[in-house]
Amino acid sequence: MSFVQKLKEKIGQMMMIGIQGEELTRDENRLIENYPFGGFILFSHNLKEPKQILSLCSSLWEISEDAPPFVAIDQEGGRVHRLPAPFTHFPPAATLGRTANPELPYKVGVATARELSAVGINLNFSPVLDVNSNPTNPVIGDRALSFDPEQVTQLGWSVVRGLRTGGIIPCAKHFPGHGDTSEDSHLVLPIVKKDNASLRAVELKPFVYACQNQVESLMTAHVLYPALDPQYPATLSQKIIADLLRKELCYEGVVFGDDMEMKAIAENYRLEEASALSVGAGVDVLMFCHQQEAAVRAFEFLHREAEKNKEIRTRMNESDQRIRRLKERFLKSPAGVCEEDLNNRIGLPEHHKIIEEIQGSL
Repeated sequence: MSFVQKLKEKIGQMMMIGIQGEELTRDENRLIENYPFGGFILFSHNLKEPKQILSLCSSLWEISEDAPPFVAIDQEGGRVHRLPAPFTHFPPAATLGRTANPELPYKVGVATARELSAVGINLNFSPVLDVNSNPTNPVIGDRALSFDPEQVTQLGWSVVRGLRTGGIIPCAKHFPGHGDTSEDSHLVLPIVKKDNASLRAVELKPFVYACQNQVESLMTAHVLYPALDPQYPATLSQKIIADLLRKELCYEGVVFGDDMEMKAIAENYRLEEASALSVGAGVDVLMFCHQQEAAVRAFEFLHREAEKNKEIRTRMNESDQRIRRLKERFLKSPAGVCEEDLNNRIGLPEHHKIIEEIQGSL
């Protein structure tokens, strides 16, 4: 393989894109053949029923010749629930938190993993480890397990263990904590003005535990924390990712940046600038959830930069190694069962019984 091919492959592994519909279009097939993206994220508009989802995930695996792809989803429960019936719709994290029973989040994690893996999904952007420390937060709220960082730590780790047990890659989010924002990073760039000691006492606690136990992956927050970095939001911050996360917390897993199309980033930074800052800070996978053309622009820009800049190539090699380690651990073969077995994995009575247990514990 030539130097250019190797470089393109590494850049591709560092990018995740969204898909337009319920199956790959002809244009998308050509796109993925030309740009070897390492992962795909699925949303409700991609997901109609189990057989269709299994077929879509299988096609994503088959077209990814260079390395098995991450096939990801946000399946938190509650209002962040992408999969249609008959998939089990678990209650929001806050409801789990009110039970104060770590066995129930573990059971939810295992059951969720069983249903995701049945159709070929292999990565879940869950659990939310944000502490619900601001009652006016418009985007986290009941997605958080609790207002108590100790409880978020304990119950969130139970979800991680459950997903892991079921063979799904967990991704804890949104580092270093999105719980105390009063604005939505989909719309603006939120600022958390807590001092360093307060951030470490509340927001960071669940993430510190997750890092100490080497959770498989983390997702960053598009939030500015002046006490940690007065200039850049976490996704673009060398001080937060390279210094705090990698050096101080000794985290060695894969770091996903939240969607680069969100207005917190897109309306404050040019695409090329944001991509360069994010990669330079230590993000391993850049995510473009809806605009495939933005992913192509970022790919081409990073390719040009890497060809002439050894430091960027070194940074990409680090990400490539982390991504490949994680894929080698979890993605030895395609997830998914044969169509005849889907009914034995999805929406099972025992999964609905977990919901009854949760409700009975309140």
